Amino acid sequence: FSDGSESEAKVVGADPKTDIALIRVEREGELHPLRLGDSDAILPGDFVVAIGNPFGLDHTVTLGIVSAKGRELGQGPYDDYIQTDAAINPGNSGGPLLDLSGAVIGVNTAVNPQANTIGFAVPINLAKDILPQLRESGSVTRGWIGVSVQAVTPELAKALSLSGTDGALVAQVMPDGPAARAGLERGDVIQSLGGKPIRKLSDLSRAVAATPVGTSVEVELLRDGAPLRVEITVDKLADAGASGGQERAPGGAASLGMRIEDLDDALRERLGLGDRAGVVVVDVDPEGPAASAGIEPGDVVLEADRKPVASATELDARI
Repeated sequence: FSDGSESEAKVVGADPKTDIALIRVEREGELHPLRLGDSDAILPGDFVVAIGNPFGLDHTVTLGIVSAKGRELGQGPYDDYIQTDAAINPGNSGGPLLDLSGAVIGVNTAVNPQANTIGFAVPINLAKDILPQLRESGSVTRGWIGVSVQAVTPELAKALSLSGTDGALVAQVMPDGPAARAGLERGDVIQSLGGKPIRKLSDLSRAVAATPVGTSVEVELLRDGAPLRVEITVDKLADAGASGGQERAPGGAASLGMRIEDLDDALRERLGLGDRAGVVVVDVDPEGPAASAGIEPGDVVLEADRKPVASATELDARI
């Protein structure tokens, strides 16, 4: 604390996927919590203040502006960082990012070591969304609909006769999953879920994760260029990661945190691979080595260790 005193704290709950933890400390009458603001209301250019202990320099205050919102850093499917030029260094993590009214609009979490005045904070609205679950159960339960998606590139948009690149292209539908039961098909382009527009992949991840398990939501999509609406009942994302709770053999691709399947002719044609052999990545554990290396669902593995791979079994063996 600012007076140099220390107290024991208890971890109430933690969520590694968003790098947020909730702790409890007993100092009745001595603590005055900061007001939590609205991170959705801030705009690039707004002034912000960061507080933390950079390099052990206790309670350092720095001033800057919001440089951007919605930054994705490759940390996982729930990336939605606030970028700021307020000086943030190692030791600032966990400290508040405040607006000029003193309300917390972010939790400082990351820096770019190759750049000056580029720091990142978890939006406080994201933390507020998961706090009730952390209080009640110590962990976070997220929704799951059972699809792997990929970005709509200009080339894919042209091939699918789309007017733009908004949306999430369904690359794989998990058998017996919520999306399969609702009739989603590979090649569908999801445009909105539960009334929330889906402009990029992370929009879908966050919208599904934030939907209570068991809730039925309307999904608007394009199929062969024609609009379509379906109802999907959101299931629970398995604790094992992005595999959807399906059993995976030890070693192989699973050891890298990804699930793979053989390419079929339809997907090979859609991706313009011709007769090239390869293996499609169906799911990626956001905390696994594959995600850290930049591999995403919908990627096609052509070679491993500089040798072509023609099947999932072959790739598993090569790994």
